[in-house]
Amino acid sequence: MKKLFLLPLLLFSTSLFAQQGANDEWESTTISDTTIKKIQESKYVYKKCVADEMRKTTYQTQESRKATEEIVKQCETVLAKMREVYLAEKVPDVIADRHLKQMRLQTTRLVLQDMMFNEAARSTLK
Repeated sequence: MKKLFLLPLLLFSTSLFAQQGANDEWESTTISDTTIKKIQESKYVYKKCVADEMRKTTYQTQESRKATEEIVKQCETVLAKMREVYLAEKVPDVIADRHLKQMRLQTTRLVLQDMMFNEAARSTLK
């Protein structure tokens, strides 16, 4: 008896899932080569800013998390300029913000990792 009720329910849910999948198809977008080049140049400037900040001696004596936070804050203006490049090239806000957030997180992780390594190296040398 339960099988008779379960079978129609299973068929109904399968058809709903198939309909939903048809509506969620990927729509490809194209970004011109000049836009990609401008974004890559902005990304280079941001990473250069972070690298230059990391070389400063004031961060070498601080705790690694605090130093990382300050380094990322110092380069936030460069990241804002990168957002302007996105918007000037008519990249949707959602995509631009998502990419900037991803880049900020990746950079923060790498800076923190490097600062922690340097802090550990200093503590073993003492």
